[in-house]
Amino acid sequence: MSRAPIPFSDLRAAAYCPRKCYYQQTNDDGDREPPPAVEAIRALATRYEALLEASTSALESEPIAVAAVRYRDRLETTRDRLADGGHWERLCNPRDRHVLATGRRCRGIVHKVLAEPLEPVLISAGKPPEQGVWEPQSVHAVAAAKAIAWEHQQPVERAWLEYPAYGVVRSVDLTTRRRARYRRALRTVRELDGPPARTSNRSKCESCEFATECGVRTRTLRSLLGFG
Repeated sequence: MSRAPIPFSDLRAAAYCPRKCYYQQTNDDGDREPPPAVEAIRALATRYEALLEASTSALESEPIAVAAVRYRDRLETTRDRLADGGHWERLCNPRDRHVLATGRRCRGIVHKVLAEPLEPVLISAGKPPEQGVWEPQSVHAVAAAKAIAWEHQQPVERAWLEYPAYGVVRSVDLTTRRRARYRRALRTVRELDGPPARTSNRSKCESCEFATECGVRTRTLRSLLGFG
């Protein structure tokens, strides 16, 4: 019997914390639509050229995460870096947008699909790491690439992560290590039949919406200051 494809969001959660994935599944009310604030940030990724031409005061009214002058400088640097090879043009004018991709093992929304070569793009509303991409996003990127490859019946060797609130774009090569992490997350989701052990990395619990239900004690301001 074939298994239903696993949502990208479950794979991303499992890569971050298997216990979070468990609570996400058991509390799922069927509505995983992003909040308006996230959609507003993602929409920046459709207006890069206009943002580069915008005045400083106009940029300040946008949902960007850094000062307007710094944002423009970052976006210009990103444009210049990606202009070679035509990647900037591909990202600004993708083949498709907001595509529901269903692969053999996973499914979910791909924010942009690029052509020649075929590559998926995911848009993050958050902050990029100093280098590369966060591990859950790496797993998500591999899942999106595999789903797109399955639908189009052609190989996909790279994905992209955009952080439009910061003017940053990163490429994600589908390396052997990244593919292995994706397979590990896939197994984790498939084998969930109860709450897994709590993560030993309590820093992950600080922003987790399931921290109370999970029963972990997150560090309060008092404890951070050395009084707890």
